[in-house]
Amino acid sequence: MSNQIQTTQESPKIYNLFPRLAGHIENWLSHIKRAHEMGFNWIYINPFHPTGSSGSLYAIKDHFGFNPLFFGSQDHGRPEKLLRAVIKEANQLGLRVMADLVINHTSKQSPLVTKHPGWYKRDEKGRLIHPGAMDKGKMVYWRDLAEIDNLNSKDRKALWSYWVSVSKNYLDLGFSGFRCDAAYQVPRDLWAFLIDEVKQSHPETLFFAETLGCSVEQTLEVAKSGFEYIFNSFKWWDIKKSWFIDQHSQTRSVVPSVSFPESHDTVRAAAELKDLIPEIEQRYLLAALLTKGVMIPIGFEFGFHKRLNVKLTSQGDWEDTRFDLRGFIRKINLFKNSQPIFNQETHLEKIPVKSPNVVFLAKDTKDGQRCLLIINKSNSKTQPVEADMTDLFSDGNIKELSLEQTWRYIPLLFETKMEPCEVKILLGEKATPLPDQAADDSRT
Repeated sequence: MSNQIQTTQESPKIYNLFPRLAGHIENWLSHIKRAHEMGFNWIYINPFHPTGSSGSLYAIKDHFGFNPLFFGSQDHGRPEKLLRAVIKEANQLGLRVMADLVINHTSKQSPLVTKHPGWYKRDEKGRLIHPGAMDKGKMVYWRDLAEIDNLNSKDRKALWSYWVSVSKNYLDLGFSGFRCDAAYQVPRDLWAFLIDEVKQSHPETLFFAETLGCSVEQTLEVAKSGFEYIFNSFKWWDIKKSWFIDQHSQTRSVVPSVSFPESHDTVRAAAELKDLIPEIEQRYLLAALLTKGVMIPIGFEFGFHKRLNVKLTSQGDWEDTRFDLRGFIRKINLFKNSQPIFNQETHLEKIPVKSPNVVFLAKDTKDGQRCLLIINKSNSKTQPVEADMTDLFSDGNIKELSLEQTWRYIPLLFETKMEPCEVKILLGEKATPLPDQAADDSRT
């Protein structure tokens, strides 16, 4: 019998091409090809439109225009042609491309402010209201933005129709999906309307909800609008505490999620982890295997330190390569493809162990398959592991999988030594059925 693992259906593996760092669109294809070589199947591009005076990518001034930083002073019609060509080449490589759909706000300098003043939220004196969010317990307002009144606008029908036209324009350019910015701040009824309108003509379009910073209840409300995916909070999880598993247990049967070790909104993993490559690799491996989707931003693969900035980052911020994770990331992405359990949103459970630096994390499917991830959390010490697998697996048919996509059988009385940040991956059948099997994997 062959010990090669068979490839299964792929789930979203997303590479975030941050346009401020990538520069002019003529440079984008080289980054897309690198993402393809690493085994990604989605490219996510942040807003590329003209902005207000702040320069923030998210201070969109014209949803149908093109930022000269990325497209230059081209003749009329040229930007669309360039973008369509890049997306077409990405598609030919097997990558789908998603746009950032920003419908909670615009730049306060958008012509829509004067053309459609009733589309915006205003205070008692008629002044524009700026959107904001909690940051470390303090409310931060983005004063370059004007918040849209998607719920109570007297001209709501025209407003919602405008968002449909914006969405369909992206699809006409060749995009296949949307990362929906601040999705929880947009009325659920608008998302349901917009998703339905889009899917009538483009049924294969996928919608990914950005729900970071909101409650689980808000996330579930957003998910019920028709989203295929949410972005979860894995990046902030230390693996030891239970909060991430608790959140995941509430959302997994409603909507699958995307994990990431860093994003364009966070500090760089290499800077945070002080260039400890084994720990950085461990973070990506766990992000890729625990949930259905995974994402990294441009530069993660090279250990970049500079945090991406929606207002200030430029192509001149491209850094020298500290280390090269491209081969490792490709291995993980191909390994993720190899087993159905890594492409599903399933039950996660921490198994108690004596060692404070070793974590046993089980990932179980409704049909009884179990993947046990044995994780050495220490980034400096080898850890001995002794475990009786009798209560964890149903029989002795336990396989240890390797990233080279080979396996070996292991005994029920398992004993090994683990290198710093090492992760061992065991696959078998769970000893006892899940009590909530019926609720698991309903959206795989």
